[in-house]
Amino acid sequence: MRVVRVLRGLPGLQLTGLGSGLFCAAVMLVLGFLDQLLFGASLTVYGLLFLPVSLLTALWMRGGDLLTAPVVVPIAFAVGLVTVAEGGEGMEGWLMGLVTTLATEAGWLYGGTLVAGSTVIVRRIRLLRRRADAVAARDRPPV
Repeated sequence: MRVVRVLRGLPGLQLTGLGSGLFCAAVMLVLGFLDQLLFGASLTVYGLLFLPVSLLTALWMRGGDLLTAPVVVPIAFAVGLVTVAEGGEGMEGWLMGLVTTLATEAGWLYGGTLVAGSTVIVRRIRLLRRRADAVAARDRPPV
């Protein structure tokens, strides 16, 4: 329960779908550069950092745009991966390294997408329940 209290203490940002995509991609790009600088482009560190970014993206997304979180998060993973993926000579070698890294690190990608997706589902259910309660309260005859 301590985790819930900590998450509730975070700023209540309300990002749009585009804003959350830009936020997530920018954070993953910065984290990728930091990973390369501090840990020598460790893909495990990058994957571990991706999970909380996925959670924050899903938590800070506006209610109307919730369903875009599971789409935005994998794109941001790939954007940040550009900084840590190893490649060969030239553009083809770099692109092959990026595709290979995406394939070998798919577990982190799926994990972050699962975190974002499950967070979105919980938030969406709570939002719909609140709306249903408001409609029921409005339609209830006065006592």
